[in-house]
Amino acid sequence: MRTRQRSSQLGLLLLASQLFRVGLDNIPPVTMAVLALNVYLYIFPAAPLLQTCISVQQAYWLKDWRRLLLSPLHHGDDWHLYFNMVSFLWKGMKLERQLGGAWFLYLLSVFSLLTGIVYLVLEAALTELTEDPSYSMTCAVGFSGVLFALKVLNNHYNPGGVTYVVGIPISNSHASWVELVLIHITSPGTSFVGHLSGILVGLLYTLGPLKAIMEKCADFLTSGRNNSGTSGMYSRIYASQKMHRYHQYPSGNTSNHSESHTGGLTEEEQLELAIRNSLNDRGQARHGGATPPPYGFNLAEEIRLRRLRRFDS
Repeated sequence: MRTRQRSSQLGLLLLASQLFRVGLDNIPPVTMAVLALNVYLYIFPAAPLLQTCISVQQAYWLKDWRRLLLSPLHHGDDWHLYFNMVSFLWKGMKLERQLGGAWFLYLLSVFSLLTGIVYLVLEAALTELTEDPSYSMTCAVGFSGVLFALKVLNNHYNPGGVTYVVGIPISNSHASWVELVLIHITSPGTSFVGHLSGILVGLLYTLGPLKAIMEKCADFLTSGRNNSGTSGMYSRIYASQKMHRYHQYPSGNTSNHSESHTGGLTEEEQLELAIRNSLNDRGQARHGGATPPPYGFNLAEEIRLRRLRRFDS
Protein backbone atom coordinates (compact mmCIF):
# COMPACT_ATOMS: atom_id res chain seq x y z
CA MET A 1 0.00 0.00 0.00
CA ARG A 2 1.29 3.43 -0.86
CA THR A 3 0.25 6.84 -2.16
CA ARG A 4 2.44 8.01 -5.03
CA GLN A 5 1.75 9.69 -8.30
CA ARG A 6 2.18 7.94 -11.62
CA SER A 7 5.49 8.16 -13.42
CA SER A 8 6.38 6.43 -16.69
CA GLN A 9 4.60 3.40 -18.12
CA LEU A 10 7.66 1.15 -18.17
CA GLY A 11 6.21 -0.92 -15.34
CA LEU A 12 3.22 -1.84 -17.52
CA LEU A 13 5.49 -2.96 -20.35
CA LEU A 14 7.59 -5.09 -18.00
CA LEU A 15 4.47 -6.65 -16.51
CA ALA A 16 3.18 -7.54 -19.97
CA SER A 17 6.55 -9.05 -20.84
CA GLN A 18 6.50 -11.18 -17.68
CA LEU A 19 3.01 -12.46 -18.42
CA PHE A 20 3.83 -13.45 -22.00
CA ARG A 21 7.10 -15.09 -21.00
CA VAL A 22 5.35 -17.18 -18.35
CA GLY A 23 2.66 -17.96 -20.91
CA LEU A 24 -0.94 -16.84 -20.59
CA ASP A 25 -2.11 -20.45 -20.86
CA ASN A 26 -0.05 -21.30 -17.76
CA ILE A 27 -1.81 -18.73 -15.57
CA PRO A 28 -4.93 -20.06 -13.77
CA PRO A 29 -8.17 -18.19 -14.61
CA VAL A 30 -8.83 -16.46 -11.27
CA THR A 31 -5.23 -15.23 -11.02
CA MET A 32 -5.42 -13.99 -14.62
CA ALA A 33 -8.74 -12.23 -14.02
CA VAL A 34 -7.51 -10.44 -10.88
CA LEU A 35 -4.35 -9.36 -12.69
CA ALA A 36 -6.42 -8.04 -15.59
CA LEU A 37 -8.78 -6.18 -13.24
CA ASN A 38 -5.90 -4.44 -11.47
CA VAL A 39 -4.32 -3.42 -14.78
CA TYR A 40 -7.65 -2.22 -16.15
CA LEU A 41 -8.33 -0.09 -13.06
CA TYR A 42 -4.84 1.38 -13.28
CA ILE A 43 -5.42 2.45 -16.89
CA PHE A 44 -9.09 3.36 -16.35
CA PRO A 45 -9.45 4.08 -12.62
CA ALA A 46 -12.90 4.01 -11.09
CA ALA A 47 -12.09 7.33 -9.40
CA PRO A 48 -9.06 9.58 -8.81
CA LEU A 49 -6.46 8.13 -6.46
CA LEU A 50 -7.41 10.42 -3.56
CA GLN A 51 -10.98 9.11 -3.85
CA THR A 52 -10.01 5.43 -3.81
CA CYS A 53 -7.39 5.29 -1.05
CA ILE A 54 -8.56 4.20 2.39
CA SER A 55 -8.22 6.06 5.68
CA VAL A 56 -10.13 6.30 8.94
CA GLN A 57 -11.10 9.85 8.08
CA GLN A 58 -12.57 9.00 4.67
CA ALA A 59 -14.00 5.53 5.27
CA TYR A 60 -15.20 5.74 8.89
CA TRP A 61 -15.71 9.41 9.71
CA LEU A 62 -17.15 10.35 6.31
CA LYS A 63 -18.80 6.92 5.77
CA ASP A 64 -17.22 6.37 2.34
CA TRP A 65 -17.19 2.58 2.71
CA ARG A 66 -16.75 1.92 -1.01
CA ARG A 67 -13.05 2.63 -0.43
CA LEU A 68 -12.81 -0.81 1.20
CA LEU A 69 -13.54 -2.27 -2.24
CA LEU A 70 -11.62 0.22 -4.37
CA SER A 71 -8.38 0.71 -2.44
CA PRO A 72 -6.86 -2.79 -2.99
CA LEU A 73 -7.49 -2.58 -6.73
CA HIS A 74 -5.84 0.79 -7.41
CA HIS A 75 -2.15 1.64 -7.46
CA GLY A 76 -0.10 4.80 -7.06
CA ASP A 77 2.07 4.38 -10.17
CA ASP A 78 3.13 1.81 -12.75
CA TRP A 79 6.04 0.50 -10.63
CA HIS A 80 3.71 -0.01 -7.70
CA LEU A 81 1.41 -1.99 -9.98
CA TYR A 82 4.30 -3.95 -11.50
CA PHE A 83 5.85 -5.17 -8.25
CA ASN A 84 2.49 -6.04 -6.71
CA MET A 85 1.18 -7.91 -9.75
CA VAL A 86 4.37 -9.87 -10.44
CA SER A 87 4.41 -10.95 -6.80
CA PHE A 88 0.72 -11.85 -7.02
CA LEU A 89 1.33 -13.80 -10.22
CA TRP A 90 3.47 -16.42 -8.50
CA LYS A 91 1.50 -16.54 -5.28
CA GLY A 92 -1.73 -16.84 -7.26
CA MET A 93 -0.45 -19.56 -9.58
CA LYS A 94 0.63 -21.68 -6.63
CA LEU A 95 -2.32 -21.09 -4.29
CA GLU A 96 -5.06 -21.29 -6.93
CA ARG A 97 -3.82 -24.72 -8.00
CA GLN A 98 -3.69 -25.87 -4.38
CA LEU A 99 -7.01 -24.45 -3.19
CA GLY A 100 -9.06 -24.56 -6.37
CA GLY A 101 -10.22 -21.55 -8.34
CA ALA A 102 -13.58 -21.09 -6.61
CA TRP A 103 -12.17 -21.09 -3.08
CA PHE A 104 -9.24 -18.91 -4.14
CA LEU A 105 -11.65 -16.29 -5.50
CA TYR A 106 -13.66 -16.48 -2.27
CA LEU A 107 -10.42 -16.13 -0.30
CA LEU A 108 -9.24 -13.10 -2.26
CA SER A 109 -12.58 -11.37 -1.80
CA VAL A 110 -12.53 -11.90 1.96
CA PHE A 111 -8.84 -11.00 2.30
CA SER A 112 -9.26 -7.80 0.28
CA LEU A 113 -12.17 -6.61 2.40
CA LEU A 114 -10.79 -7.76 5.75
CA THR A 115 -7.33 -6.29 5.18
CA GLY A 116 -8.94 -2.87 4.77
CA ILE A 117 -11.03 -3.32 7.93
CA VAL A 118 -8.00 -4.38 9.99
CA TYR A 119 -6.09 -1.40 8.57
CA LEU A 120 -8.81 0.98 9.77
CA VAL A 121 -8.87 -0.61 13.22
CA LEU A 122 -5.09 -0.34 13.61
CA GLU A 123 -4.94 3.26 12.41
CA ALA A 124 -7.82 4.21 14.73
CA ALA A 125 -6.07 2.49 17.63
CA LEU A 126 -2.83 4.38 16.89
CA THR A 127 -4.79 7.64 16.82
CA GLU A 128 -6.21 6.91 20.27
CA LEU A 129 -2.95 5.68 21.78
CA THR A 130 -0.77 8.49 20.47
CA GLU A 131 -3.43 11.22 20.37
CA ASP A 132 -2.08 12.01 16.91
CA PRO A 133 -4.89 12.52 14.35
CA SER A 134 -2.48 12.12 11.43
CA TYR A 135 -2.82 8.33 11.71
CA SER A 136 -6.53 8.61 10.94
CA MET A 137 -5.79 10.76 7.91
CA THR A 138 -3.11 8.52 6.39
CA CYS A 139 -4.56 7.24 3.13
CA ALA A 140 -3.28 3.97 1.65
CA VAL A 141 -3.88 2.23 -1.65
CA GLY A 142 -2.68 -0.95 -3.33
CA PHE A 143 -2.81 -4.75 -3.31
CA SER A 144 0.26 -5.33 -1.16
CA GLY A 145 -1.71 -5.87 2.06
CA VAL A 146 -3.49 -8.78 0.40
CA LEU A 147 -0.12 -10.06 -0.86
CA PHE A 148 1.23 -10.23 2.68
CA ALA A 149 -1.85 -12.24 3.70
CA LEU A 150 -1.28 -14.61 0.77
CA LYS A 151 2.38 -14.96 1.71
CA VAL A 152 1.41 -16.09 5.22
CA LEU A 153 -1.04 -18.56 3.67
CA ASN A 154 1.52 -19.87 1.19
CA ASN A 155 4.09 -20.44 3.95
CA HIS A 156 1.43 -22.27 5.96
CA TYR A 157 0.57 -24.68 3.14
CA ASN A 158 4.22 -25.13 2.17
CA PRO A 159 6.04 -25.36 5.52
CA GLY A 160 9.78 -25.56 5.90
CA GLY A 161 12.42 -24.02 3.71
CA VAL A 162 13.87 -20.54 3.72
CA THR A 163 13.39 -17.23 1.97
CA TYR A 164 16.43 -15.14 1.11
CA VAL A 165 16.04 -11.58 2.38
CA VAL A 166 18.90 -9.33 1.17
CA GLY A 167 20.95 -12.49 0.76
CA ILE A 168 20.28 -13.79 4.29
CA PRO A 169 18.34 -17.08 4.61
CA ILE A 170 15.24 -16.56 6.76
CA SER A 171 12.84 -19.29 7.82
CA ASN A 172 9.59 -19.06 5.87
CA SER A 173 7.68 -18.85 9.14
CA HIS A 174 9.44 -15.56 9.96
CA ALA A 175 10.01 -14.19 6.46
CA SER A 176 6.84 -12.08 6.39
CA TRP A 177 7.82 -10.25 9.57
CA VAL A 178 11.37 -9.62 8.36
CA GLU A 179 10.13 -8.32 5.02
CA LEU A 180 7.57 -6.12 6.79
CA VAL A 181 10.35 -4.29 8.62
CA LEU A 182 12.77 -4.31 5.69
CA ILE A 183 10.29 -2.83 3.22
CA HIS A 184 9.37 -0.12 5.71
CA ILE A 185 13.05 0.81 6.11
CA THR A 186 14.04 0.69 2.44
CA SER A 187 10.80 2.11 0.97
CA PRO A 188 9.47 4.88 3.24
CA GLY A 189 6.52 5.56 0.90
CA THR A 190 4.92 2.20 1.70
CA SER A 191 2.31 1.66 4.41
CA PHE A 192 3.69 -0.29 7.37
CA VAL A 193 0.22 -0.61 8.90
CA GLY A 194 -1.24 -1.77 5.58
CA HIS A 195 1.31 -4.57 5.26
CA LEU A 196 0.91 -5.49 8.93
CA SER A 197 -2.84 -5.74 8.38
CA GLY A 198 -2.23 -8.31 5.65
CA ILE A 199 -0.04 -10.43 7.92
CA LEU A 200 -2.67 -10.34 10.66
CA VAL A 201 -5.41 -11.37 8.23
CA GLY A 202 -3.25 -14.25 7.01
CA LEU A 203 -2.71 -15.38 10.62
CA LEU A 204 -6.45 -15.09 11.32
CA TYR A 205 -6.96 -17.61 8.50
CA THR A 206 -4.11 -20.03 9.26
CA LEU A 207 -4.10 -19.88 13.07
CA GLY A 208 -7.34 -18.15 14.00
CA PRO A 209 -11.05 -18.50 13.37
CA LEU A 210 -11.30 -16.98 9.88
CA LYS A 211 -11.03 -20.22 7.92
CA ALA A 212 -13.67 -21.91 10.08
CA ILE A 213 -15.99 -18.91 9.71
CA MET A 214 -15.56 -18.94 5.93
CA GLU A 215 -16.31 -22.66 5.80
CA LYS A 216 -19.37 -22.19 8.00
CA CYS A 217 -20.63 -19.42 5.72
CA ALA A 218 -20.13 -21.58 2.63
CA ASP A 219 -21.80 -24.52 4.39
CA PHE A 220 -24.75 -22.37 5.46
CA LEU A 221 -25.30 -21.07 1.94
CA THR A 222 -25.30 -24.62 0.51
CA SER A 223 -27.47 -26.31 3.12
CA GLY A 224 -30.93 -27.41 2.05
CA ARG A 225 -30.63 -26.26 -1.54
CA ASN A 226 -29.83 -27.78 -4.91
CA ASN A 227 -26.62 -27.14 -6.81
CA SER A 228 -28.05 -24.45 -9.02
CA GLY A 229 -27.75 -20.70 -9.24
CA THR A 230 -26.05 -18.97 -6.36
CA SER A 231 -26.25 -22.03 -4.15
CA GLY A 232 -24.41 -24.08 -6.75
CA MET A 233 -21.63 -21.53 -6.86
CA TYR A 234 -21.10 -21.74 -3.11
CA SER A 235 -21.28 -25.53 -3.25
CA ARG A 236 -18.40 -25.55 -5.72
CA ILE A 237 -16.46 -23.11 -3.54
CA TYR A 238 -16.88 -25.29 -0.47
CA ALA A 239 -16.17 -28.51 -2.38
CA SER A 240 -12.91 -27.14 -3.77
CA GLN A 241 -11.73 -26.25 -0.25
CA LYS A 242 -12.63 -29.70 1.10
CA MET A 243 -10.73 -31.35 -1.75
CA HIS A 244 -7.63 -29.41 -0.72
CA ARG A 245 -7.59 -31.17 2.65
CA TYR A 246 -6.87 -34.46 0.90
CA HIS A 247 -4.62 -33.17 -1.88
CA GLN A 248 -1.88 -31.19 -0.18
CA TYR A 249 1.00 -30.55 -2.56
CA PRO A 250 4.40 -31.75 -1.35
CA SER A 251 6.74 -28.89 -0.57
CA GLY A 252 9.80 -30.50 -2.08
CA ASN A 253 8.62 -31.68 -5.49
CA THR A 254 11.20 -29.84 -7.57
CA SER A 255 13.39 -32.12 -9.66
CA ASN A 256 17.12 -32.24 -9.18
CA HIS A 257 17.98 -30.90 -12.61
CA SER A 258 15.76 -27.87 -11.93
CA GLU A 259 17.47 -27.21 -8.61
CA SER A 260 20.81 -27.13 -10.36
CA HIS A 261 19.56 -24.15 -12.40
CA THR A 262 17.82 -22.31 -9.56
CA GLY A 263 20.10 -22.90 -6.59
CA GLY A 264 17.33 -24.81 -4.79
CA LEU A 265 15.07 -21.76 -4.56
CA THR A 266 11.35 -22.06 -5.19
CA GLU A 267 9.75 -20.04 -7.98
CA GLU A 268 8.41 -17.48 -5.51
CA GLU A 269 11.80 -17.14 -3.79
CA GLN A 270 13.50 -16.63 -7.16
CA LEU A 271 10.99 -13.95 -8.07
CA GLU A 272 11.25 -12.11 -4.75
CA LEU A 273 15.04 -12.21 -4.98
CA ALA A 274 14.80 -10.65 -8.45
CA ILE A 275 12.41 -7.99 -7.14
CA ARG A 276 14.77 -7.09 -4.29
CA ASN A 277 17.63 -6.77 -6.75
CA SER A 278 15.39 -4.61 -8.90
CA LEU A 279 14.59 -2.36 -5.95
CA ASN A 280 18.31 -1.94 -5.33
CA ASP A 281 18.83 -1.08 -8.99
CA ARG A 282 16.02 1.45 -8.80
CA GLY A 283 17.61 3.09 -5.78
CA GLN A 284 20.90 3.42 -7.65
CA ALA A 285 19.07 4.73 -10.73
CA ARG A 286 17.48 7.53 -8.71
CA HIS A 287 20.93 8.76 -7.73
CA GLY A 288 22.69 8.13 -10.99
CA GLY A 289 19.90 8.95 -13.42
CA ALA A 290 20.07 5.54 -15.10
CA THR A 291 17.04 3.75 -16.52
CA PRO A 292 15.95 0.67 -14.53
CA PRO A 293 16.90 -2.58 -16.27
CA PRO A 294 14.38 -5.18 -17.42
CA TYR A 295 13.59 -7.16 -14.27
CA GLY A 296 13.54 -10.95 -14.07
CA PHE A 297 13.47 -11.79 -17.77
CA ASN A 298 15.94 -14.67 -17.45
CA LEU A 299 14.06 -15.90 -14.40
CA ALA A 300 10.76 -16.03 -16.26
CA GLU A 301 12.37 -17.85 -19.19
CA GLU A 302 13.85 -20.47 -16.88
CA ILE A 303 10.46 -21.03 -15.24
CA ARG A 304 8.83 -21.41 -18.66
CA LEU A 305 11.36 -24.06 -19.65
CA ARG A 306 10.79 -25.89 -16.37
CA ARG A 307 7.06 -26.03 -17.07
CA LEU A 308 7.70 -27.40 -20.57
CA ARG A 309 9.99 -30.10 -19.15
CA ARG A 310 7.32 -31.11 -16.62
CA PHE A 311 4.68 -31.27 -19.37
CA ASP A 312 6.93 -33.38 -21.62
CA SER A 313 7.66 -35.79 -18.76
